[in-house]
Amino acid sequence: MQPTLVFDIETVPDLAGFASVNGIDTSALTPAELADMARLARRQKTGNDFMPLHLHRIVAISCVLRSGDQLRVWSLGDPDSGEAELIQRFYDGIERYTPQLVSWNGGGFDLPVLHYRSLIHGITAARYWDWGDDDKEFKWNNYLSRYHTRHLDLMDVLAMYQPRANAPLDDMAKLCGFPGKLGMDGSKVLEAFQNGEIDAIRNYCETDVMNTWLVYLRFQKMRGTLNDAAYADEIELARGSVAAHSAPHWQEFLAAWA
Repeated sequence: MQPTLVFDIETVPDLAGFASVNGIDTSALTPAELADMARLARRQKTGNDFMPLHLHRIVAISCVLRSGDQLRVWSLGDPDSGEAELIQRFYDGIERYTPQLVSWNGGGFDLPVLHYRSLIHGITAARYWDWGDDDKEFKWNNYLSRYHTRHLDLMDVLAMYQPRANAPLDDMAKLCGFPGKLGMDGSKVLEAFQNGEIDAIRNYCETDVMNTWLVYLRFQKMRGTLNDAAYADEIELARGSVAAHSAPHWQEFLAAWA
């Protein structure tokens, strides 16, 4: 069975990058002042605070890997790992496993951010970027094409590639009987990062990626790829994997899982 890798990233504004592209002297500015300046500039230009994708700095990447008879959930690197290390570890995993990639809005956010930030850091990701030059199978099914399935953006597929039909992961997870988001959402990541709470961000990202895996299993059942017995086995494997972790965020996740 082909390994399946579900992934999710968490980001904060790249304030140094914002200053660089706008020619801002930061010597007399605190990080908070620079962040306010970046938000104001973005709001004036677009009407909201959301930074352009190339100015998102990745601070966490979490994964669920289903391979062989095992299911593993974790965050790449260590809490003090730099952005380049996190990104390289992600692509090294693709190089090693050539997995089925699964995400929620990965095509609209996570992967474009990873592309831009990889370019900035000089990351190598040959397997991921193969369009069929090295492996002819990738000509017909690669990670880059929106309509190929080697990367499955579950939100995009369920919405029939219509942005107006997109649904939040939190809603869909809860509607399917799964825990959904706990304790944090994307709007709180910057504040947590500024307070040095990188562990809390990584924990939040891990529960998000587990929610994505559980919704993906329901999707596979809907497609008929998993029959009732196989689906039940996968759910129990996931529940057992969560229960094996003693960390508080996993115990909270388990308690919320009806």
